[in-house]
Formats: sequence, structure tokens, C-alpha cells
Amino acid sequence: MEVVTDDTGREAPTGKVESADLGFLPKSLTAQCRSLIESYHELHGYASLPNILWKAKLGPFIESHREFRQLLKKASTTRSAKKSNEGFVRITTKILALEILASSFAGWSAIYPEAGPLAQAILKRNARGPQMPLMDFYLYPPKHISSAAIATLIPPPGKLNPADLVGASERATEFSFVG
Repeated sequence: MEVVTDDTGREAPTGKVESADLGFLPKSLTAQCRSLIESYHELHGYASLPNILWKAKLGPFIESHREFRQLLKKASTTRSAKKSNEGFVRITTKILALEILASSFAGWSAIYPEAGPLAQAILKRNARGPQMPLMDFYLYPPKHISSAAIATLIPPPGKLNPADLVGASERATEFSFVG
């Protein structure tokens, strides 16, 4: 049987990894991950959730895991948006929890020392693209300024006097405030 090792050199048999029951994930961690994911998508919408998983190149990982594959099939074929969102949230929650345990973020793998190496082995065996794409997305979101958001905040023409721009950032000069 092929052996996979985590970053600390501990071994996890591949048979156990490929068919791993994710029941080892701590309930408190998955609850916190779910809360983070739901709060993000309540604000930004759930429509982007499947796209986030595919842009992170997690499709092959999801397809290779029986539990994820079943959740994906149900979420993709249901006519109910609520049930679909629930399926994608469950997939994302478990993968984010795996990433947090595998990276030892905030000491989770120290609290659950047997779960950390198993999470590392599962992710290492199925590594595709960035190591922790969901952590990068949810915990370290990109800081970019939306031009559409800026455009909605520009005062109407004729309402702003050029003298009001004194001390304004250089970015304000990119826009024409006077009619």
C-alpha cells in the first residue's frame, strides 16, 4: 500500500486518505467555518460559491471524494436554490476545515493533534493548484477597489467645488467632479 506523509513526516495510508470519512473534523471548527462562509455569502450572494470552488481548482478533489461527489450531485441538480446553496456550503465548510487543520491555523492542529496530520495527508494526496485556496479566499481576501463602487460614490456634477478637493487623494483627480 502506498504511503503519504504529511509535512512533519508522519504517515497516513493512501487507502485511508482516498476514502477518508471526514467525521474526524472537529464540530466546533466546522461550525465556525460554516458561520464564516454563510456570513460572507449572505453579504455577497451564494451564486458565486460554485465558481469559487472551481476557480480554486478544487473540482478534481471534490470529484475524487465520495461524500463531496454526492453533495455536488445533489447541489447541482436540485431545483431549490436553498438546497443547492446548502450543498455547496457543506462542501466548502469541510474543505476549509481541512485546510485550517492542515495548516495549523490558530493552533487547531495542536488542539486536535490526530486530526491535523490526517487533514494534511488528505490535502497533500489531492493537491492541485494553491495549497490553501479557501483559506486564501475567506481569511485573506484580495484588497481591490471596485471601479463600479467608486463610480457610485462620486458626487453629482456641479455639487462639488474644486476647492473641496484640496487635500484629497490623488485618486480623486482621476475623476471629473465639475460639470
